[in-house]
Amino acid sequence: MVKITIVGRAGDGLPLAQGLRYVNEENSYLSFYKQQAEFILQEISKGALSHSMMTILIDHYCFNFLVENGVVYIVLCELAYPRKLAFHYLQDIQKEFEKFDKTLIGKITRPYSFVKLDGIIAKFSRQYIDTRTQANLSKLNLKRKQDLEIVTEEMSHILERRRNSERIRRLQVSPEPASSIWCSPRLEVIAMKWTPIMIMVIASSALVWASLVLTNDYVI
Repeated sequence: MVKITIVGRAGDGLPLAQGLRYVNEENSYLSFYKQQAEFILQEISKGALSHSMMTILIDHYCFNFLVENGVVYIVLCELAYPRKLAFHYLQDIQKEFEKFDKTLIGKITRPYSFVKLDGIIAKFSRQYIDTRTQANLSKLNLKRKQDLEIVTEEMSHILERRRNSERIRRLQVSPEPASSIWCSPRLEVIAMKWTPIMIMVIASSALVWASLVLTNDYVI
């Protein structure tokens, strides 16, 4: 069953439409998966996910996404939902989206403000709820190589790559600490405390020695 659908721009990762808006308590858990869908959209915009079609496994669900002409179409389905049908669903939305004025799409600045597409997404999601309808069975029976070409990956692997990437980025931008001749913070503290005292002792000793030398020279 189709759970969540998000359409967004691949260039900047801005979500444009989301179809049904799940706000009741029964579907409140979907807010977590919506955040994950938005994360996937951002990863695509950053070039971290470069495939035009992909399946991402997460818990008992999977995200399927399609990238066409700079637009990303993402759907969350139950794991048992036929992948071929999920991509048919995305392709149907994509065909309808292509009918809109591209200049208008480029001017959108607020997330999920392209409400004209929400109704279209809702209409198609209802058509794809039941996988046993004649129309959906016909799509499933079509002989295509599509399933063989789609990359599948675990969401946890994508999240781990992002964390590693962020760690490397922070290390590159963080200034390196100034090197110390003492090689240890504790030794540096001790040195800062006792060095002035040692300088005074050495200076005093030098003065005493100099005065003794001068006195001996005078006696002779």
